[in-house]
Amino acid sequence: MQNEQPTSPRNRRKDRLYEIIFEADTPAGKLFDIVLLLAIMASVSATILNSVGSIHATYGSWLTGCNWIFTALFTIEYGFRLYCAKRPLRYARSFFGVVDLLAVLPSYLSLLIPGARVLDVIRILRLLRIFRVMKMVQYVDDGDLLMNALIASRRKIGIFLFAVVTLVIILGSLMFTIESGHDSGFTSIPAGIYWAIVTLTTVGYGDISPQTGLGKTLASCIMIIGYSIIAVPTGIISAEVGRSSVRKKYLKICPNCNAEDHDPDAQYCKHCGQTLLCQQR
Repeated sequence: MQNEQPTSPRNRRKDRLYEIIFEADTPAGKLFDIVLLLAIMASVSATILNSVGSIHATYGSWLTGCNWIFTALFTIEYGFRLYCAKRPLRYARSFFGVVDLLAVLPSYLSLLIPGARVLDVIRILRLLRIFRVMKMVQYVDDGDLLMNALIASRRKIGIFLFAVVTLVIILGSLMFTIESGHDSGFTSIPAGIYWAIVTLTTVGYGDISPQTGLGKTLASCIMIIGYSIIAVPTGIISAEVGRSSVRKKYLKICPNCNAEDHDPDAQYCKHCGQTLLCQQR
């Protein structure tokens, strides 16, 4: 029996670095993540404060310098993640890998594109790691539940949005026809469509308003329709959340291949044909 080759010092360093950067179960890994989250919050706060005119005039140079320090630290951290990741390309293309890259790109883009520095607030997405650090698994499960409901209702929502777009184009064009020539702000069909969207969503900026009796009557009808339309996507998503909750509670698992993607009324596994077991959660 051959003896196992001893791990090289370089591999030991990579393993130790991986444990600190990617693992939150060890004291060192948890401390690293907590320090990282604090640095992210400080960086985002500096970017937000630097956008305030009075603060920028007094502390602009100091805040910009701090942001460059944070950018340098995040760049080094991203390099270490690529170095110690077991599959660097897979990490780079993962959700957190893309977010980590986007956290440092705006600062370098600001050297070529003035104003791109405000995109540093994208770093706030890195705070999603708090769910892993604080072991808030139940929140992740709830997030998955909501995401699955949104994905399941995408076709209905798509049809609904198409109907709304069609409606605002027709109503906007009709209002332009009624109000054109009355100095009421309906100078074109796009202006009428903008007004229809603002009115239908019950926002009501008031920058454009009908002046004729017929226009006001049509506007009143659109306002009433708007209240009923707002409830449609809420009902669709709520129904899908309810269905997803039932599917999750009575999850059907194949005892042979462990597949879980079965319909609620399925009796046999669609992958291997094994009789399914209903696991109540």
